[in-house]
Amino acid sequence: MNPGTDRQVQLLCRSAELAEGGRAWVWDVLEYGRPARAFALRFAGVLRAYLNRCAHVPAEMDWQPGEFLDNDRRWIVCSIHGASYEPADGRCVGGPCRRGRLTALAVDEADGQVYWYPSRDIQPVAFDTPAAESLR
Repeated sequence: MNPGTDRQVQLLCRSAELAEGGRAWVWDVLEYGRPARAFALRFAGVLRAYLNRCAHVPAEMDWQPGEFLDNDRRWIVCSIHGASYEPADGRCVGGPCRRGRLTALAVDEADGQVYWYPSRDIQPVAFDTPAAESLR
């Protein structure tokens, strides 16, 4: 991957900020033009990212900011109804999510950094011009 060649690539964080089974990196996105949140975490040595939305009820899942894994650090668990998901592929493994699946986002690591590749449906939030520039 060469982050400089693709204008869509978004730098998320340093790789070191995503410890194995640790706190996820959470960021704002637009899903079909509507505000949403996404998260990236490291599980079994692999970087994974999903839309922060339960397949059972469209609600954010973290039980504390950036905390998605159960006490055993084995499953992603929705804090609302306890739906459980396999971190490796986002598929439902228990609870009310039935055969649902989390929406995966494309991420990659290079040179100690984590990058997100927006899709047609999930885009970065466009921020306004910084306030200091708008006063000129």
